[in-house]
Amino acid sequence: MKKLKRSARLVEMTQYLLFRPHTLIPLTTFAERYNSAKSSISEDLAIIKEVCESEGLGDLQTLAGAAGGVKFIPKISKAQSEIFMTDICRQLEQPERVLPGGYMYMSDLLGRPMILNEIGKMFATAFAGRDIDVVMTVETKGIPLAYATAMFLNLPVVIVRRDNKVTEGSAVSINYVSGSNKRIQTMSLSRRALKEEAKVLIIDDFMRAGGTIHGMMDLLSEFRATVKGVGVFVESDEVEEHLVEDYLSLARLTHVDSRSKQVKVVLGNYFE
Repeated sequence: MKKLKRSARLVEMTQYLLFRPHTLIPLTTFAERYNSAKSSISEDLAIIKEVCESEGLGDLQTLAGAAGGVKFIPKISKAQSEIFMTDICRQLEQPERVLPGGYMYMSDLLGRPMILNEIGKMFATAFAGRDIDVVMTVETKGIPLAYATAMFLNLPVVIVRRDNKVTEGSAVSINYVSGSNKRIQTMSLSRRALKEEAKVLIIDDFMRAGGTIHGMMDLLSEFRATVKGVGVFVESDEVEEHLVEDYLSLARLTHVDSRSKQVKVVLGNYFE
């Protein structure tokens, strides 16, 4: 790469780091990339670190030694998250979102990249300190949330299917009881999709009683995997008890009336 002016180099280095979160990058990589001395690269990284941390964009961690380098950890402050999710809660309270059975229409919000980007960053911030191998979700609405989260954690995504597909190869299938309607349903996961004893972060869009998430946990036990965290976009408070105890929610549905179309959504337990 041709030698850049410092201002241009700072911009390019920042973009390089943003697109490689949670990745250790040796100083020699930057030195060779920009044909610059390591001392100059270190000064540039100090500037990027100061700006990222002061503006709440994330942390730039430095690891010393021959095998050292820098690692960018994307983050969003709790204050910024609260402002964003408060606005999302107001949008979720729109009467036209109420569906039969007390469910809510959220596909339009989960179809907007900017909103997914912020939600993914929140989950990535909350679970950044945990040793995680993959992000898991169940088809279909949780998929964009899982990918948004995985992008900021730089992790692969594993998708649990409602039924076994021929293109997935041999799979492990289990029956589970839906927590909301008590129906017995089936979910499956390809044997090639997940290594045994993997450390998994589960992400889902909506949790009523938690039957689906509990089913994923049972499925993971077949792979001797460990659940390192559970993140839920919206949880319902209108159930007697949740089948999952340890989880993080960004919003909580506290009241919904299908007849009057009245909805009340508050911030989730992440903000408590």
